[in-house]
Amino acid sequence: MNTPFERLCDLIYRCAIASMMDKTVLSKCHDRTVQRCTLTLRRIRGEVMLQAETMRTATVAKVAGKGEPVQASHENIPLTPVGQGRLSELLTDYDQVNVMTPAGNCEFRRSKNGKETLLGASPVYTALDKGKDAPVRLPVIGNDKQKNRILTGAEPFLIHLGVSDERGRVHDKKQPKFRQINRFLELIRDVESQLPAEGTLNICDLCCGKSYLSFAVYHYFSVIQKRVVRMIGVDMKAEVMADCNAIAKALGMDGLSFVCADVTTFDFGAPVQMVISLHACDTATDLVLDKALEWGAKVILSTPCCHHAMNKALDCPALSFIAEHSMLRQKLCDAATDALRLKKLEANGYEVTALELIDPEETPKNVMLRGIKKYDPAAQRCRKAAEEYKKAYEFLMGNV
Repeated sequence: MNTPFERLCDLIYRCAIASMMDKTVLSKCHDRTVQRCTLTLRRIRGEVMLQAETMRTATVAKVAGKGEPVQASHENIPLTPVGQGRLSELLTDYDQVNVMTPAGNCEFRRSKNGKETLLGASPVYTALDKGKDAPVRLPVIGNDKQKNRILTGAEPFLIHLGVSDERGRVHDKKQPKFRQINRFLELIRDVESQLPAEGTLNICDLCCGKSYLSFAVYHYFSVIQKRVVRMIGVDMKAEVMADCNAIAKALGMDGLSFVCADVTTFDFGAPVQMVISLHACDTATDLVLDKALEWGAKVILSTPCCHHAMNKALDCPALSFIAEHSMLRQKLCDAATDALRLKKLEANGYEVTALELIDPEETPKNVMLRGIKKYDPAAQRCRKAAEEYKKAYEFLMGNV
């Protein structure tokens, strides 16, 4: 550390590591579109980083106050050797740097002829060298928004299912599943007003698999909303259903049960107000929707999985320029299959919507099909939808 600049880089990095930096302001940038850059400590996804907020204008002319307003951009620099290198690169572009700490402030300057000076650094270095006896560390503000989630992770069923540990902390590998469950509950909350306000709610989870969703939905209505619920999960895997029944019994979820049965022949035994399904494979989603239509469920929430059936049966010369490319063919079939499903629901009196369940970076299976029973299937709008469905199906699949 022979030069003032090298000492500056080391000082800022050490202050960041020690949480002893209020902020650092970088000015007199070589890029004249940059007004200034401010470094502050932020907690990003649980990790403390230096966040660089750069205020920039689009052109040099705008620096003089003309044109569009200044805009801010952000970069998060990790407190690692790689991040330390990036910090040095960033500081190189500025001729004045002011570092503000609980132990005092220091200033770096670089003149037009390249002469460098660093003022006020000694008291800060002295405080840093004291270690635990240094001035009180400053709190690090979190950049992560606190999610107002329906579930916290401490719910007994999440612990029983292995989503959370015994202290209610969601396991790292289960974070995507936890977010998925919460998002599904948020979408249920959005349509809750469409369900009967009184009496027992009859809900069915078809092709429920390991039934994370069944437990979550039952918990939401019975524990959070204080409703009387009868809920049945249905799947063909007998062993899995037996395990789920054992968990429900252990948790005292008296209104929740699981049945090993074929979706097409299953009888709930009472009117069903809501049908849900998460990632029923391929045409199993169609079986779910058909059963929901048979029951006349008030609300249908279904997130499809794979879409192989149309890919195999697509017969549409007009779309051959897309279908000849395997990847694009699959994307086409994915969208067309779900669009046909929504049109079929619409023809049966449902108000329909396609929604994004979770971030597509976590899973490509992130489309939810939502149907809310609103109309008589004999209504003109439903008859029109039925005709549109027929024409679209024939266009895509041929006259079959």
